[in-house]
Amino acid sequence: MTEEMTQGGLNRRMFMAGTAAVAASVALWPKEMRAQAAGRKFAASLGWTTYDSGRHLQDGFNAAVAELGGELTMTDAGFDARVQSDQIDSLVATKPEALFITPADAVAIAPAVERAIAAGIPVFCADSAVPGAIVTTTAMSNNFGMGQYSCEYICKALNGKGKIARVMLPQNESWDQRTLGMEWTLRRYPEVEIVTEWAFALAGNVSPRQAVDNILTSHPDVDAIWCAWDGAAVEGTLAARAAGRNDLILTGIDGGSQAFNYIAADTPLKLSMAQSFYEMAYLDVFYAHELLAGRNTPRLISTPTYAVTKDMLQDGIPDNFDVPGEAEKMGWSRAL
Repeated sequence: MTEEMTQGGLNRRMFMAGTAAVAASVALWPKEMRAQAAGRKFAASLGWTTYDSGRHLQDGFNAAVAELGGELTMTDAGFDARVQSDQIDSLVATKPEALFITPADAVAIAPAVERAIAAGIPVFCADSAVPGAIVTTTAMSNNFGMGQYSCEYICKALNGKGKIARVMLPQNESWDQRTLGMEWTLRRYPEVEIVTEWAFALAGNVSPRQAVDNILTSHPDVDAIWCAWDGAAVEGTLAARAAGRNDLILTGIDGGSQAFNYIAADTPLKLSMAQSFYEMAYLDVFYAHELLAGRNTPRLISTPTYAVTKDMLQDGIPDNFDVPGEAEKMGWSRAL
């Protein structure tokens, strides 16, 4: 079920009966309400549109606006917080009825988000929360839980004993929660030792591939590498192949066809915590319409995450698993 917290602070479980409930709710909207929504003016400031995650977020926003009504102006900051802040200010000047944001660096763009709210524009965030900003709705994954789950997978695969490395993603407060979840899991596995680590920096000169190359050179006996996102896990898999380490275990977080292909091919990448990016974006648009229609909206939504392993990909590589209802058709159950 989708877990939510209302703006009044009350927990609300089972508000939507499974992920298909969003689509079902849309079907129940009166035709006159859809006609009224057709003239809505929306804007979206995306922190990035690259990778499977960015593409699925973009697809979710576009599909929701097309289905629910309205017009959408969209910008892409390319992971540059300064650019995104400027783009938010520019979008606010156009006076949209709602603003959708996917923050690449939530702390850095917080002042721009607060300026949007102060201008009277309701803000809806996807993938990450913006600290200090009272946005209307944030739809995101359980980042702490994803870090826990993927680390647990490694610890069990090593039978509770071994040497691991980690590639972290501290750029965003929400993403950094994955590392905290990983650390919490390790408290129960005292014989699993972190022998080295590397923190990715968007403005840095070292790529994840180079980082994992260095890890395998300095620690050739490492058993597994926990990665805070799939991009690092994929590049780490290439490094493992180059080093002849097909026995290495890597895990990632994000989901999407690129990571799924590596998992299905029985490479060192064994697990991806697949997030529902499409659904995050769709929910933002859905609740923007709800707000504008005078109805209550949830403050926080925890969207489904699927722990994808090779056995789940035997029938092919899905690209629409995060469209509401599609994962269930494939027999997938949410892990978080």
